[in-house]
Amino acid sequence: MKINNETKVGLLTVGALAILIIGFNFLKGKDVFNRTTKIYAVFTKLGSLAKSNEVKINGYTIGTVYAFEPTNKNVDSIKVTISVTQDVLIPDNSIAYISAGLLGTSNITIEKHESNVYLKDGDYMKTREDPGIFGDLPSQAGSTLANVRVSLDSLKVVFSNLNKVLDGNTKGNLQQAIANMAAATSSLTKLLDPEKSTLAITLRNASSVSENLRKNNDSITATINNAKQFSEKLSRLNMEQTMDTLQSAIMDLKKTIAKLSSNQGTLGALINDKKLYNKLNDVLLSAEILMDDLRAHPKRYVNFSVFGKKDKGGALTSPSKKDTIP
Repeated sequence: MKINNETKVGLLTVGALAILIIGFNFLKGKDVFNRTTKIYAVFTKLGSLAKSNEVKINGYTIGTVYAFEPTNKNVDSIKVTISVTQDVLIPDNSIAYISAGLLGTSNITIEKHESNVYLKDGDYMKTREDPGIFGDLPSQAGSTLANVRVSLDSLKVVFSNLNKVLDGNTKGNLQQAIANMAAATSSLTKLLDPEKSTLAITLRNASSVSENLRKNNDSITATINNAKQFSEKLSRLNMEQTMDTLQSAIMDLKKTIAKLSSNQGTLGALINDKKLYNKLNDVLLSAEILMDDLRAHPKRYVNFSVFGKKDKGGALTSPSKKDTIP
């Protein structure tokens, strides 16, 4: 297919017009190919802010600094073009300020406020100046230097007095004190040795005891439950009735002891009456004599013999001597 000359001239004319429009917009500072949202902020001072520096909201980067442009020939203020690369909503009453970092880099921080209306492409933001961490340094430098001078004079006086105080003996005492501190530090290091120190061994033992307690937790719980059951049973006992019974038994025992101490009753009379004791002693003596006489003259009490003679020996009047138990 052959294209005629008129068509070629038309295509060239359209292309030339397109290039002319694009170039004109480019020379005016408009980005023809980049269709990101552009918003503007006007500052009186930029500080160390440069192109491509970050623009942040709550520490999150939402875009970059795209371009600078003075608002007039006296450069009373500078219009900053912000390219928003993230799909975020910025309330129209938000405030932008330039925050300087410790390393000299700056960025634009947007301080959000509550609003239901959001910035659109081509809108202007409210701005404010932020002095930063070094903003009020020049105003305070004079008073600070004066205070430094006073402090230096005070230090001179202190060091002068210190030189007077630190004579030879004092220096020796200080050296001895430092040596003692070194010895104490060495002892403390040995004490805190995780392998051989007494403290480490004690902690390991404590850990072992704790582990044993954990392993025997069921047994300990059972023991506590048994003690609780015993305590409940003990609390249910009628202690008042038991104490009354014990009191009654003690009173009866007191009465019995009182009777034993008096002459009333057989046992009391036996304990306290001397005559009864003597009579019982006589009875026992007579019984002993009778038994001895029975052993010495048995025929006197048993006389059964055809040809025998009657034992005519005299009766005993006292117990016989005994070498052995009869």
